[in-house]
Amino acid sequence: MKMLILSGMSGSGKTTFLRALEDTGFFCVDNFPLILIEKFSELLQLTGDRITKVALVVDIREKEFFEEWKHLLIEAKQEHDAEIVFLESSDEAILTRFRETRRSHPIPDTSTVKEAVKEERRLLGWIKEIADRIIDTSQFTPHELRRFVRNTFGDEGRGMKINLMSFGFANGLPIEADMVLDVRFLPNPYFVDELREKTGLSDEIKNYMHSNGEYKKYLEVLLCFLGYLIPLYEKEGKSYLTISIGCTGGKHRSVAIVDELADHLVTGGRNVSTIHRDVDR
Repeated sequence: MKMLILSGMSGSGKTTFLRALEDTGFFCVDNFPLILIEKFSELLQLTGDRITKVALVVDIREKEFFEEWKHLLIEAKQEHDAEIVFLESSDEAILTRFRETRRSHPIPDTSTVKEAVKEERRLLGWIKEIADRIIDTSQFTPHELRRFVRNTFGDEGRGMKINLMSFGFANGLPIEADMVLDVRFLPNPYFVDELREKTGLSDEIKNYMHSNGEYKKYLEVLLCFLGYLIPLYEKEGKSYLTISIGCTGGKHRSVAIVDELADHLVTGGRNVSTIHRDVDR
């Protein structure tokens, strides 16, 4: 099991970092009390191999535990081979972020945010010293930080998760779609008696679709379009993209296209899942 312990300055991007870790498959716990770390490790063993990556945020918000139980973190590093990641940022960047978000600093007994930042640096000094990795996020935008996390801690080569969904317009638009494509311009197998009761998963429907020249042209253009678009979404830091393709009933045309499109994307090394929402209606 991979255990990652995330700490660092308030305003350095720990929330964005943690959410990005969650997108790459980590089981994440924010604001984790150090006093519970040994018991938590024991409970994880009960899950078998269902949880393989864990990320815990340990920071100044749990000040009383943080001060009293620091030896537990050192033991976790030694006994569980935990990797400690410390997020650093310049005073200027932190102060700017606090002004933009208008959030209060977790150290309340100071007259200004600047003084709170200085005190937090002092309190966190020991954990920064034992950190395996110190990351300065001063120049990162949230998108860039998410991309950094995905590239550093995600499954290498898997990239953004692409969800392909077939559906029928007659049953309503899928609310989870990032992109909706309409293929009702293609000939409908429903009007062919011997194909009506079959679905787009059958060879008969797929052969029917391939016999149409417009289908082949559309698939070629669609693959070219997605080949251009997907890297741009990844560059923006998007962790998943849901593309919904619809026909009238969601049983024939959209199903066949989603299946073939998925085959092409998987062959190209993309991380793809498919769902046929209305195929059994």
